[in-house]
Order: sequence, then C-alpha cells, then structure tokens
Amino acid sequence: MRIGVVGAGAWGTALAQVAAADGEAVLLWAREPEVVEAVNSAHENSLFLKGLELSPSIRATGTLADLTACEALLVVTPAQHLRAVLGDLPSSDIPLVLCAKGIEEASGLLMHEVAAAVRPGAPLAILSGPTFAHEVAAGLPTAVTLAAEDQPLGERLIARIARPFFRPYYSRDVAGAEVGGAVKNVLAIACGVVEGKGLGLNARAALISRGFAEMTRFGLAKGARPETLAGLAGLGDLVLTCSSTASRNFSLGKGIGEGARAADLLADRRTVAEGAFTAPVLKRAADALGVDMPIVAAVNALLSEDASVDEVVGELLSRPLRREGV
Repeated sequence: MRIGVVGAGAWGTALAQVAAADGEAVLLWAREPEVVEAVNSAHENSLFLKGLELSPSIRATGTLADLTACEALLVVTPAQHLRAVLGDLPSSDIPLVLCAKGIEEASGLLMHEVAAAVRPGAPLAILSGPTFAHEVAAGLPTAVTLAAEDQPLGERLIARIARPFFRPYYSRDVAGAEVGGAVKNVLAIACGVVEGKGLGLNARAALISRGFAEMTRFGLAKGARPETLAGLAGLGDLVLTCSSTASRNFSLGKGIGEGARAADLLADRRTVAEGAFTAPVLKRAADALGVDMPIVAAVNALLSEDASVDEVVGELLSRPLRREGV
C-alpha cells in the first residue's frame, strides 16, 4: 500500500517517517516550497522538525495531483483547513486517514463529518492518540488508536503503518476517537493555566480527572463508546497533553496563566494550538446538547478575555458540591 501524507508539519513529517521506516516509498505533500526542497535535497524538514534525518524513500511534492498514485492518504492538515484541502484533492476514492484533532469552527462538525461532506465517496479512518511528533519521529515507543467503521480497511492500514515502536490499536468507534482528540486540546489549555498560575500538582490532577468527566459526558452525547474515551484516543491523549510544555495547547495555557494575553500568544505562533479554535465551538455544541462542561466554558472565557484567571478559578471552585461521577 503506497502511502501519501497530506501536510508536512511536524506531525505529518513524523508520520511520513513511520510509513517509510521499512524503505517503502512515501509521498509527502507540503504547502511550503522550501519544505519540498529541503526534504528532497537534504532529507530534512528544517522548518518544522529540525535535526531529524528523514528516510530517503520519502519524496516531497507541492502538487496535490501527484497524490493520485497513492493507495491511502494520511491527512495531517490543521482541523480548520481540512475542508479546503480535501476540496482541492483530485477526485478519487482513495481512503483518507484523518489525523487532525479538532472541531470545525464554522460548522461544529467533527473531522470525519467534514470529510464525509466534502469527499462522500472516500473510505474514512481516524488516527488519534498520545503522540508528540518529535518522539514518534525519533522512533520512541508510541501507541495509537486507528478507528474505521470498515474493519478490513482498518486492518489493512494497521498492517501497513505498524512498526516495532509504533503500535496502532483498531477500533470501530470513529466518533469516540475524534471526540477524545478534540476535547483534550481544550483541557490541555486549562492544565497549562494551572501550571502558569502556580496552582500546584493537586489542582492539575483534579483538573485532568474532572476534565475527563466532561470529555466522557460530551462523547456519550455524540454517540462515542466509554471504552474508547478511556483508551488511547481519550484518556491517554489527555494525560500526555496536560502534562508537558511540548504540547502547544498546554504552552498556550501556561502563557495565559503567567499573565500574557491569549491574542498575543496566538499571534506569535507558527504552529497551531488547535484547542483555541475548538473551545468556542465545543462550548456551543455542549450547550446545544445540554452537556455540562464548566472547564471548557472557563477556557473559552479566558481565550475570549471575558474573564481573568482568578475569576474563572474562583468560579470553578465555588460550584455547588456534588456527588462524584460522570
């Protein structure tokens, strides 16, 4: 199965490296001409994943039409650009593996819902889980969820991308894999705020636990399975991104906790903190479904600068006491 990767940021480049680990040809599409040149001439993506020597079997292109020769595409463009990129792809029924984590801001749709609307004939799968790109690219042990309603497709994809250091687990729960990846980005911002404000490890642990309860409530309302949300694409990814400044979303929250304005932090980033786009649409979706998500609401208030850190912390701590449980 010849793999193409759509998007040559850090995560797309890392996935191309995984797919090429056995010497098989991989085609990597990049929007930036300098990335195409660097990958093909120096076997390095110095813009997004500096210092990693890429497999010589990875070839980069700036032309989407070149991807028609591939048998499956890993689509790694940011969530808010997915619709446009899929619309620009040559018409075909090539399976699409969606690797972006988020909710489309304008429509409130999950990524597989966007893809189904833009490419109704294409088989779909979701790749999600606790993955820092630089660790995957370096060959450090990683486990992920690959979700596809079409089980034979899912099994073929897993057989193609599995490596001794990269272990995919199959699931049919597409919605669950997507909800986990989207909600954890918003919760990671909240955990970053806790770090930046110096509120302590007790507070972070409580936030992760109660944030997982919010993720579960929302996921169940969207048709997700509890075991998916408690697995790699949900709890696993949540723990990772809520614990390290290597997470773009955690770093954004940390800056807010330290007193910086959200707008200034977002304007100064080459890479995307997807949780900043997801928070407002997630809050709207939760409100529409009648799902209580106070941490998500607090993050949304901080990003829109409708409240200060002290105000949202005080509001969360003064909520009525209740029985623990989802």
